[in-house]
Amino acid sequence: MPVHHAGVTLHLGPRSVGGPDDLEAASIDFIDGAERELRVAVQELDHPPIAEAIVRAKRRGVRLMDVVLEADYLREPRAPAPGKDGTHHVNRMLANDMLRESIDVKADFNPNIFHQKFIVRDGDAVLTGSTNFTTTGVTGNLNHVVVIEERTTAQEYRREFLEINRGVFGRWSDAHGPAPREPRVGGLRIKPLFAPEHAPEMEIMKLMAKAKTRVDFAIFTFAQSSGIDDQMIATAARGVKVRGVLDGKQANQTWAATKGLHAAGVELHLPKRRGSGIRKVHHKLMVIDGEVLVTGSFNYTGPANAVNDENIVVIGEVEDQDPAGRAAQMRFGAAALGEIGRIIHDHCEPFVPD
Repeated sequence: MPVHHAGVTLHLGPRSVGGPDDLEAASIDFIDGAERELRVAVQELDHPPIAEAIVRAKRRGVRLMDVVLEADYLREPRAPAPGKDGTHHVNRMLANDMLRESIDVKADFNPNIFHQKFIVRDGDAVLTGSTNFTTTGVTGNLNHVVVIEERTTAQEYRREFLEINRGVFGRWSDAHGPAPREPRVGGLRIKPLFAPEHAPEMEIMKLMAKAKTRVDFAIFTFAQSSGIDDQMIATAARGVKVRGVLDGKQANQTWAATKGLHAAGVELHLPKRRGSGIRKVHHKLMVIDGEVLVTGSFNYTGPANAVNDENIVVIGEVEDQDPAGRAAQMRFGAAALGEIGRIIHDHCEPFVPD
């Protein structure tokens, strides 16, 4: 079951690989709740039921509808063979379906990666997380979705979307405004940050520096180009337990931070080479001291921090003095920690360097 407090809901999934929640349903239900406005910023959209939900919104009278996608998923790296549709045919077909409904669909043409994954609904709610709106994203890859029904946070994401929609993204982000506001929802602190202008990497490093007992994570891409591995090694060196799950393919790349983290005593787990049952560990999750949660689209890489378009949401605050907030963040943290533990138990084996 999703974890919920006030206007914040965390979905961990998908159910097809043992996760507790249905990520497809969470995404479609969010879209189906729109009455006036939908702003969609996502790297890839190839899942027909989600595209159909966006079209349904238009047909029932949602007036302001804009979609921004990563251009690389709308074109082919090479021309398909005669009679073949190409790798990204479904992406193009769904984009065309939305265009035919007079939905404004744009491709960002960022030479780096447009990596956002969020929807703003009616200016007062936002959905974000690690999940692309793809069939594999909602049914085959380990992912999460966070829904925040709170106007201040939604307005920060709406402002980010409007900047993206006019071509202000990635390295061209100098025109961005001040750091986002940090509202409390039922006493629970919510802190959104956008890359590259707000340096999410530094926020994650600061949180690890404050950790007292443990740091747990599940991450798709963890590169040596990020400063996060250096801070993680320093955190482990002062006796804090550090444990994580990495995607198997990404973790074995030459640029990955895997071997350095292992040598420093970080407990690492990778999906079993055979029979793990999962396609990718696509989460971007971190839990500090079992209760402060970092979510969003942000992989732990230098480009994610410097040139891609990304976001994170920190749920909770280290040593929060608000009793309601502290109790809520412990519930969110426990849920994420439990899912990381389940992934390790059900799907993984310890990392052993070659």
